[in-house]
Amino acid sequence: MPPRLLVRKRLRSLAALELVNIPLQAFVWFGLLGLPASAANLTGFAAFALLLVQGAAYWAAKLRQIDAGGPLPGAVVFAAALRANPAVLVAAVLFTGWSAVADPGRSAFLGLGFALFAVLEHVNYFHVQLMYDNRADLRRLAAHGPARSHLSRDLARRP
Repeated sequence: MPPRLLVRKRLRSLAALELVNIPLQAFVWFGLLGLPASAANLTGFAAFALLLVQGAAYWAAKLRQIDAGGPLPGAVVFAAALRANPAVLVAAVLFTGWSAVADPGRSAFLGLGFALFAVLEHVNYFHVQLMYDNRADLRRLAAHGPARSHLSRDLARRP
């Protein structure tokens, strides 16, 4: 398969998997395992889902950019998310952390975990690549250390 088609396939897959993970994680944790849909758990899950939606939107925008050329579609929205996410994530971590201290257990630990994972997703998308899931990424990591995220590089190219 030509490299361009492989890249397009990978971007479509990344966008789809981010979105599939939202209902999948909800089903596993709240449905299958029966953890309560408490305020803390839902707050953490909402932060997590927000970052996955942003990730899916980025991969879809990147696919459109590759197809059409030019600047990243929606770069202004991603730049706004870069500025807004920290406040949202701090609020989610503080609330879920406070909830986990006030009422430790099933009603808060999941939410705190989701909120902390959302922070990692923000770093992964907007700052430094944290996910290394293929040989090329692993070779680059071994040779040069952590790389700036793709979105971070795209936002730096904005006029």
